[in-house]
Amino acid sequence: MTVEVARGVNPLRDPADRRLNRIAGPSALVIFGVTGDLSRKKLMPAVYDLANRGLLPPGFALVGFARRDWEDQDFAEVVRDAVKQYARTEFREETWQQLQQGIRFVQGEFDDPQAFRRLRETVDRLDVERGTMGNHAFYLSIPPKAFPVVAQQLLDSGLVDDNADDDRWRRVVIEKPFGNDQATARELNNALEAAFPADAIFRIDHYLGKETVQNILALRFANELYEPIWNRNYVDHVQITMAEDIGVGGRAGYYDGVGAARDVIQNHLLQLLALTAMEEPISLSADHLRAEKEKVLAAVTLPEDLSVATARGQYAGGWQGGEEVIGFLDEDGMNPQSTTETYAAIKLEINTRRWAGVPFYVRSGKRLGRRVTEIAVVFKKAPEHLFGQTSELGQNALVIRVQPDEGVTIRFGSKVPGYGTQVRDVTMDFGYGHAFTEASPEAYERLILDVLLGDPPLFPRHEEVDLSWQILDPVEKFWAEQGGPLEQYDPGSWGPPSADELLARDGRVWRRP
Repeated sequence: MTVEVARGVNPLRDPADRRLNRIAGPSALVIFGVTGDLSRKKLMPAVYDLANRGLLPPGFALVGFARRDWEDQDFAEVVRDAVKQYARTEFREETWQQLQQGIRFVQGEFDDPQAFRRLRETVDRLDVERGTMGNHAFYLSIPPKAFPVVAQQLLDSGLVDDNADDDRWRRVVIEKPFGNDQATARELNNALEAAFPADAIFRIDHYLGKETVQNILALRFANELYEPIWNRNYVDHVQITMAEDIGVGGRAGYYDGVGAARDVIQNHLLQLLALTAMEEPISLSADHLRAEKEKVLAAVTLPEDLSVATARGQYAGGWQGGEEVIGFLDEDGMNPQSTTETYAAIKLEINTRRWAGVPFYVRSGKRLGRRVTEIAVVFKKAPEHLFGQTSELGQNALVIRVQPDEGVTIRFGSKVPGYGTQVRDVTMDFGYGHAFTEASPEAYERLILDVLLGDPPLFPRHEEVDLSWQILDPVEKFWAEQGGPLEQYDPGSWGPPSADELLARDGRVWRRP
């Protein structure tokens, strides 16, 4: 079955939320780390797509900062190549010519004060030439260890000193990971707040920019159908999954010592959990949304015995999809004694009236059966006194598919055609791809525009990050005490046997997306 909606109409878009219909004011975006994959594949194409949609002002400026010996025109060619390869909108020469006029490049090292003086001279000229009016956003697409150095250089060079004019703004954007644990996250936050006010620090979690993630709020609070059953009286448990069918590849050096839990659960999956479990906010403003998410994270508890409430493992070598692949410990540059997990599963509980006694199972892994991110709200099983002997009664479920096939699936029981009263599970499906003619903007488009608008609902503040580490730190400490070697699992499977045992102890099974 499929769900049909009116073509060309988006009933899920909040009429009060017009971020993608608002044009950013005069501003410049300075990207540190423009030679990296994130900048090339996501950031520069997103800037072009915003310009192509008419959401950037004519005088917008894009500045790159890196060690390369480039002139402005060299950087412009790099941007053009990235746009032609990765932009989601059609390439239009008139859009490109307008954007190209504001492209500049500054060569330098992060620890070089002279380079930051050149950067200030560049943006000061852009204020005059392009009318950017002193409004500058600094996107740190660089390793987190460099954040404090760059923040201090921006402060020392006067690039973030906006006390002279209250009408202009300075903002900084940072990518995850936000620290390696609660202590380092706090150190990082202190270093950033030494240069920027707390409300000028934008922590990007690109999952929060995905249309399907934002649809969680619409699904829950714009439909009277779900709210009465969205609680412990009807929900048996919740599964939140982020699975990848690839290995660590060239990221082995970064991934070793980080692992699946720090890389994904601490940020992406706990954000999904908070959106799934939160109470209805007073409004969709940043303060109200963040307040409700923080209440959820503050109420999350871990079972006392982490040995039966967590599972972890590493993918082994073998065959996957007709291709022979190597194991995690055999990846190029990997420590063969590594105890870093490529699969992690954790059982959590939320100590609130709505969710008391309902387990939330979060899992993430590499080299699994398929690439998928989803939230499955599994409801309690119906009594079998009417259909139990002749039917295969399962549990109703509402599954929110975040990627790759964005949409929502509802699983329910239906009578099998013919004589008798046999019941089997069927599904009703809604997919963005076939329900709307309007294409969803790429997550980074939405997030970059929000930075330029100063609209922060989709960005977690430091309190959320702190609470997330408070949840994960005891798990990481427990795993560190356990040491290794770690349990191995076959590529293309759904994780180690201990993960299945984690749910089997509770009389449940993992979904196989």
